[in-house]
Amino acid sequence: MHTTPTSTPPAGTVVTHLEIEPSSLNFGTPVVLLSTENQDGSFNLAPISSAWALGQTVVIGLGREWQTAHNFGSRPDLVISLPAPAQWSAVERLAPLTGQNPVPSTKAEGCRFEPDKFAAAGLTSKPSHLVRPPRVAECPIQLEARAERVRPDVSGGFAIVEAAVHKVHADSSIVVPGTDHIDPAAWSPLIYNFRHYFGLGPERGHS
Repeated sequence: MHTTPTSTPPAGTVVTHLEIEPSSLNFGTPVVLLSTENQDGSFNLAPISSAWALGQTVVIGLGREWQTAHNFGSRPDLVISLPAPAQWSAVERLAPLTGQNPVPSTKAEGCRFEPDKFAAAGLTSKPSHLVRPPRVAECPIQLEARAERVRPDVSGGFAIVEAAVHKVHADSSIVVPGTDHIDPAAWSPLIYNFRHYFGLGPERGHS
């Protein structure tokens, strides 16, 4: 049975820790949708749960054998679209799809080839301004970017992508009027937390 803590333990409380071996370390990161260009000029759309920002650079982790990683080899432009929590079901519809045909043996059982992932997920493609891959129209934040460095991780099974962001699109409802700032009270990313989807809770403070 799963139990959900209702509050943070008081300061000074002794917490019991267990040594565990989880199959995944997705301990709560935003979900992003990556649009990239396939070799034939069509576009791939992939959900990614390992992405974080360093200034104007977004660092992304993904499988080295994924179609997205192959696309970066000769077509480095991409769009990083950030869905809101309510769009989790569209993200989940992308999960069993691949842009590779035939389906690689490394993919999970039940995975199938899908040439039009936007349609399959019920999402709308929207032209970008600076890059060829389209944005996801429904996503409140969209980042046009270019993969400047792609390298393997220490395990050899993943690729680490450093993407320089060149243009940011934000839903007007989440922008502080008259500024270039996202209103953190109006924006909530979709969080992937140990294979479950969440949004943000109430604000606890700021830095």
